[in-house]
Amino acid sequence: MAITILAIESSCDETSAAICRDGKILSNIIATQSVHEQYGGVVPELASRAHMQNIVPVVERSLREAGVGLDELDAVAFTSAPGLIGALLVGAQFAKSLALALNKPLVTVHHMQAHVMANLIEAPGPTFPFLCLTVSGGHTQIVLCESPTQMKVIGETIDDAAGEAFDKSAKLLGLPYPGGPLIDRYAKEGNPKAYRFPEPQIPGLDFSFSGLKTAILYFIQEHTREQPGFIDNHLPDICASIQYRIVSILLNKLKKAALETGIKEICIAGGVSANSGLRAGLTEMGKRYGWNTYIPPFQYCTDNAGMIAITGYYKFLEGEFAALDAAPSARADWNQ
Repeated sequence: MAITILAIESSCDETSAAICRDGKILSNIIATQSVHEQYGGVVPELASRAHMQNIVPVVERSLREAGVGLDELDAVAFTSAPGLIGALLVGAQFAKSLALALNKPLVTVHHMQAHVMANLIEAPGPTFPFLCLTVSGGHTQIVLCESPTQMKVIGETIDDAAGEAFDKSAKLLGLPYPGGPLIDRYAKEGNPKAYRFPEPQIPGLDFSFSGLKTAILYFIQEHTREQPGFIDNHLPDICASIQYRIVSILLNKLKKAALETGIKEICIAGGVSANSGLRAGLTEMGKRYGWNTYIPPFQYCTDNAGMIAITGYYKFLEGEFAALDAAPSARADWNQ
């Protein structure tokens, strides 16, 4: 008998709903919020209000596009952590209310675990065990995945995330929010070796990006003071050099994790996995070290309910259901 899951994602500034049937995504609808652009970052209160406006039409459209009725659902899954608490509450309350009304099981999903599971949405996917570098605006982690429901973080940032390094660097360069994709765009036209930024020497498999951000700040201050118009005249080279260093930090740690564990099934996930430099670097490194590499399609890299749905599906198979009093959390340690 087919298992059909409705999933809801509302952890930040995308309202998304998806339908999954027997591990296949039938619809994945995302409503983005352009209201934050004028503020240079996500405003939590505005995000919550937009989720309240978007969630009903997004869910209705996901059901309609999948050709699925509410009576066909077997469970409702939603992002429970981490994220903006007000945004999470909108998705959580909607999901719990719908599950109660339909008398269907409720499944809670950890947002970062779902990013990893995005690699299983489309074939070919990795075989277990595999390593996944998950990189987003708020998280940078290396995850050891032993099964769809058994994962362990073996390395993570001790300060800032890679996505923050991209966005903060873009802001220093005067680029509009969100700046990470713009750095990627300009980097394609520049020389990645034009300027050298430091690579932090952090022991083990952990990351650090705060020192790099400071180095970029001092670099820009010094050169703009000496050469008015420096950024405008050298923007592609600056972007290419910044991207080169962030990507090298990520891939060098991933290489270390692969060598230490002996695992050759390697994935990336999260919003920053849409970066062309990271995708190309992973592919090249995979060929060099004999890895089988996997990169999710673009629509499953950024926040989306498709990844919540596939994770919810596997948790459903394991009978991992939540009570109706399940509360979302802004922060959550998925190793606990």
